Parts: sequence; structure tokens; C-alpha cells
Amino acid sequence: MREIVLDTETTGFEPETGDRIVEIGAVELYNHVPTGKTYHQYINPERSMPNEAFEVHGLGDDFLRDKPLFAQIVDDFLEFIGDAKLVIHNAAFDVKFLNAELRWSKRPQLPRDCAIDTLEIARRKFPGSPASLDALCRRFGIDNSSRTLHGALLDSEILAEVYLELIGGKQPDLVLTPAGQKSGSDSAGADDWRPQRRAVALPSRLSEEEKAAHAAFVEKLGANALWTRG
Repeated sequence: MREIVLDTETTGFEPETGDRIVEIGAVELYNHVPTGKTYHQYINPERSMPNEAFEVHGLGDDFLRDKPLFAQIVDDFLEFIGDAKLVIHNAAFDVKFLNAELRWSKRPQLPRDCAIDTLEIARRKFPGSPASLDALCRRFGIDNSSRTLHGALLDSEILAEVYLELIGGKQPDLVLTPAGQKSGSDSAGADDWRPQRRAVALPSRLSEEEKAAHAAFVEKLGANALWTRG
């Protein structure tokens, strides 16, 4: 199962009033495991950057001026995401912007059910608790110290860790190993392990009545019964 954890940065909140995407970051998961494949692109929004947005992500007019337009990168972006399910924090916001940019580029829209919304998952799982990305990092002990400003690729990498925790945590090690011994190919002496006698024998599961009945049965078999041989 292929999933794409995705985040965008924009010039504001509403594409229909002129706001545009200025950065896309995405991380590929396969069967809930990061593959190492990522997508990252800065985009020229063809408009000035409002100060409120600049304070969030630090992407200014001078930096974005020589970056490609969305229409120039749209095919590469669509090829990367393919038909994978998207994983987005507050998916309605990002999908709204992506569909606006796709429409302006004369490309098909993303379907309504294209994304898993980690914000909704967090609110269902922890009702009444803060559900921002930073709050979820604190809850799960995920290091987000490098997140001084919002950045689409960094936020996608962090969100991938948060998502895996929200759906039940990283897949546990299924290798069965003796107590106290580490699993994995780097475990010293793993191949030398041998079963040993228990220090304390397990208690008998037979009742006294069952023991007496068995002794009576053996006695009826005579001196040559198997149970009487040493």
C-alpha cells in the first residue's frame, strides 16, 4: 500500500481570492514504512508575499522570484503522487489549494476522498486535546526542534512519524527471541542460544484427585506396567 504524506505552504488562506501555493513537500510510505523517496518544490506564486504568511514560513519575494510556476512542475508532482492515498494534516486546506492550482493548470481535480486527514484522526483519538502538529509531536515524543519555521518537506517528514503513531505506532518486531536477548542480525551470540532447564519447575496442573485416580489405574495394570519401570 503506497501513501504520500504531504504538506504545502501558501501565501494565505483562500485561493479564490488570489492566494497561491509556494512550496510542496511530500514523503513516500509503502506499507506504512518510509521508503526514502521524497518530493520537494518551491513555486513562484506570481504575486507578492503577505507579511503574515512570510512570518509563518519565511519564503519571501526575492527567494521565490526565480522559482518555477506551478504549471511548470505540475506533471512531475502528479507523477510522484500517482494514485496513492495522501496523508495530510488539515487535509481540506491543502486539497483546496492543490485543486485550485490543478484547475488553473487545466489538470484533473483530486477526488474528495483522496486524503487521510491526520487532524481528524487526532481529534477523534484525543477529544478535547490540542491537535496541532507541534502538540502531537509533544504527545508522542517526536523531535521537532528543527521546526523553527513551517517548511513543507520538514513538516511532511514530521507528519509521517506522527501518522504512524496515530494509527498504532511503528510496526513491532515480530521475531521471537528468548527473554533478555535482543533480536536482529546484529545480536551477539544469537545463533548460539540453546534452551536451558528452568531454575524453578512449573507447578503441576494435575489435581490431587486426578493424581489418585491415575495411581489407582496404574496399580490395576500390575508390576509390568510402563509407569512402574525406572
